[in-house]
Amino acid sequence: MTTLAVFVILYLAVSIAIGLFASRRVKTSGDYANAGRSLPLYIVIATVFATWFGSETVLGIPAKFVKDGLGGVIEDPFGASMCLVLVGLFFARKLYRMNLLTIGDYYRQRYSRTVEVLVSLCIVVSYLGWVSAQITALGLVFNVLSQGAIAMSTGMCIGAAIVLVYTLFGGMWSVALTDFFQMSIIAVGLIYIAYLVSGMAGGAQHVVAHAAAAGKFHVAPALNSKDMLAFAGAIVTMMFGSIPQQDVFQRVMSARSETIGAAGSLSGGVLYFLFAFIPMFLAYSAYLIDPKMVASLLDTDAQMILPTLILNNTPVFAQVMFFGALLSAIMSTASGTLLAPSITLTENVLREYFPMNDRQLLMTTRIVVVCFAFAVTAFALISQGTPIYDMVGNAYKVTLVTAFVPLVMGLYWKAATNQGALCAVTGGLASWLLMERFGAGSIWPPQLVGLLVSFAGMVLGSRMPQFMPVRMPA
Repeated sequence: MTTLAVFVILYLAVSIAIGLFASRRVKTSGDYANAGRSLPLYIVIATVFATWFGSETVLGIPAKFVKDGLGGVIEDPFGASMCLVLVGLFFARKLYRMNLLTIGDYYRQRYSRTVEVLVSLCIVVSYLGWVSAQITALGLVFNVLSQGAIAMSTGMCIGAAIVLVYTLFGGMWSVALTDFFQMSIIAVGLIYIAYLVSGMAGGAQHVVAHAAAAGKFHVAPALNSKDMLAFAGAIVTMMFGSIPQQDVFQRVMSARSETIGAAGSLSGGVLYFLFAFIPMFLAYSAYLIDPKMVASLLDTDAQMILPTLILNNTPVFAQVMFFGALLSAIMSTASGTLLAPSITLTENVLREYFPMNDRQLLMTTRIVVVCFAFAVTAFALISQGTPIYDMVGNAYKVTLVTAFVPLVMGLYWKAATNQGALCAVTGGLASWLLMERFGAGSIWPPQLVGLLVSFAGMVLGSRMPQFMPVRMPA
């Protein structure tokens, strides 16, 4: 067994131990779902930062940056960070005061149980690709570290089992404490690797200048309707589609006060924006250090650029730091995104049809966590070959066209009604699916059409004569 493998096993053992230790704090469903709303600012910042700093940021985005430049990936660092900033500025305080267990509870309180169930199901479905991307990345890491001895499919199963163990017992407490530990590893590891690799590539200034000369920092789309609409669709998908996600909600609502929740979201968004550029810097450095290797992987598996660079060109200590940071990023995102849909499904769908007390709710949530872990692992195995970046990017479209408009309009437009929300959810979802199926030749991105129809449905449905019960905001 290599030194690198020993350190990775030790790291995994420590992560599991922290997660299991955190499980001692779980007594109620509130403790499991949002850590009893008791987390301090520094942990909230770490766990919010971990929301997106996963496999797509460390593996998917760098690969796409080398091929397409910043214009091909700007929606992620900009859109994701802006999502967190918007949550901190406009959503965190209002939602915190409502004392909700899940984001789905908001749709019940503001509209109706029908809207709650419909939106919650859409939220749960949106997580399939997202969590599967993290499981896929774990399989890739174990495959690389074992030098092919562990197959990708076997690595996926091992990775899913590890994340499941500490998430199952500790819930949000495990997510929060392991996130803090793992984000510390990410910060130290990536900064050190960037320093080391930049020296090998001729210095940071040389890397940046070369990328600029190659047009990799060109962001603005071509001045034609098709490209501009595509750019707008990509930005709003990440920026707005992520806001009504349960994992964002539970991380912010776990704060001990609304001020800490808002500040943690703002700070986490800024940190994500800054750190998201480090893997891109590393990937372009790899292009300068070993252009033949990068060119070969761009044609086969571009996600392997950074792992191959580190294994072939750095000492063991650097390899330990990189793979520690990589596993930290993947596991922190995987644990939160495994917990989020499980809580939503239990609280906002199953509990609707099977009334439960708090103890039964906690037990059922844990059972659903196990079932969802099996489901996303199966989905990841079926989806082998799909780029991680694409698996994650598609997740936000569902919530963009169904959940975003009812959320923001319900908070900021008193005239929004239950009928308007139902029109927004069903209209947005139907138009998006129809565009995906039949709108291949259109210049309009399907999710952008779905968002516009959802907005129109909310306005028209709320202004028309009401045939459904109206629940006015408090």
